[in-house]
Amino acid sequence: MRAEKQFISQEYLNRLNSSPFFIVVDYQGLRVAHFAEFRKRLGKISAEIHVVKNSIFRVAAKEAGLGELGGALNGQLAVITGQRDISATAKAVKTFRAEFERPKVKFGYLNNQRLETADLTALADLPSIEVLRSQLLGVLQAPAAKLVRLLATPASQLVRVLQAKADKG
Repeated sequence: MRAEKQFISQEYLNRLNSSPFFIVVDYQGLRVAHFAEFRKRLGKISAEIHVVKNSIFRVAAKEAGLGELGGALNGQLAVITGQRDISATAKAVKTFRAEFERPKVKFGYLNNQRLETADLTALADLPSIEVLRSQLLGVLQAPAAKLVRLLATPASQLVRVLQAKADKG
């Protein structure tokens, strides 16, 4: 492999190793303006998209320990990587695809586990991390709130009895 290709392959490898996930998409038929818009939307959620040369990416993926991707790498491919939430990234891809009918999701990886299109769609349908955190907080607070109500009930009943007695007499 020529030095330039080795450098590019190393750059792909560094991107794969520094990101907890990546999503491979086929962007064929996507206009330049739309691709720029897609890149901008991904940037808002701390993700980025890079067009890849299939043969060089195949070498980088193998070096990253992802095994042989073989036939999965065909067509005009781009790789989306990010540092934060794969769910938000998958949601951005799904939303963009709904608007422009492209790009087509091929597959993805999350912590060296392969994700198929159906898996990525399921991730896109999850609520955002903020919503999940607030739901978890609600679940954690519910027992404490119930305990406080239970402890306060006898005291409030006593106050009502005393108030009724005072109103009568």
